[in-house]
Amino acid sequence: MAFIKVDEGENLEKTIKRFKRMVEKEGIIREWKKREYYEKPSTIKNRKRKALERKIQKKMRKLQNMKNY
Repeated sequence: MAFIKVDEGENLEKTIKRFKRMVEKEGIIREWKKREYYEKPSTIKNRKRKALERKIQKKMRKLQNMKNY
């Protein structure tokens, strides 16, 4: 859980920026968006499998480009 201690006389906009940075760092918004709608387990499995395939393809392209030099 993110919380910010506000000092007396501190600028409100600066405090809000610090809070936003902390929330983003902890991944709260990302997690909320991920859980906003129900996702079937099979859909999660397929999404992760496709992400892994893309990662492998990217790695293979990178290796192929290195060999061409």
